[in-house]
Amino acid sequence: MTTFFLVTIALTPGIAIAIYIYIHDKHEPEPVWLLALSFFYGVLSLGLNLAIALPIDRLLPIEDRDLTDQAFHAFAVVALLEELSKFVFIRGILYRNKNFNEPLDGIVYAVMVGMGFATAENLIYVWHGGGGTAIYRMFSAIPAHALFAVLMGYWLGRAKFIQAKEKRLSLVALVTATLFHGIYDYFLFISFVPGIWVWSFVSLLIAFILARKAVRLHQQASPFIQPSEKPTEQHLKV
Repeated sequence: MTTFFLVTIALTPGIAIAIYIYIHDKHEPEPVWLLALSFFYGVLSLGLNLAIALPIDRLLPIEDRDLTDQAFHAFAVVALLEELSKFVFIRGILYRNKNFNEPLDGIVYAVMVGMGFATAENLIYVWHGGGGTAIYRMFSAIPAHALFAVLMGYWLGRAKFIQAKEKRLSLVALVTATLFHGIYDYFLFISFVPGIWVWSFVSLLIAFILARKAVRLHQQASPFIQPSEKPTEQHLKV
């Protein structure tokens, strides 16, 4: 395969998902320049993650066929550090932006950062693994990062507008994304157990169902929604 083709199929999934989320920001779309910057923050978050994770990997070798070692690797080294690296940019920078003015913006910005991270990571994997890796990750790792981002963004969207519980809900955002990410990775890491990898995709299915509901609820909670479109439920009531 040509370099151009590999780069194209490595970039396409993340960009496509970012556009999909942007289209669903119906009531008060975010500035395109800020979304592009958020995507770039995702690329930077990968750099931050690698700067922390690579030394840890060297200091703490993991036994490939040890279930406990792989659990630590999946949840603490991979999931927590990756989600925390994204969280730093979402919660630390974008959360404070004046354009973050409705609950859905938590999902929008989280997905943009997540897709920047996933796309940059995908380029590395595809460069070394080729077209087969690109196709596999198109239907696995890239959507997974998007789902984790939606779940994180949902809780950050709530935190922004329920200030009495802001810190607690921000922590829930990080923990939820880390938990689903860790479960997904763990069952792939222990794929030496026959058939257990299926549970990775079961966890993604559950995350997908929750993510669809999260997007719908935050769309309905927008202060910019027309009165005739407002839901009868009080979404922001915890």
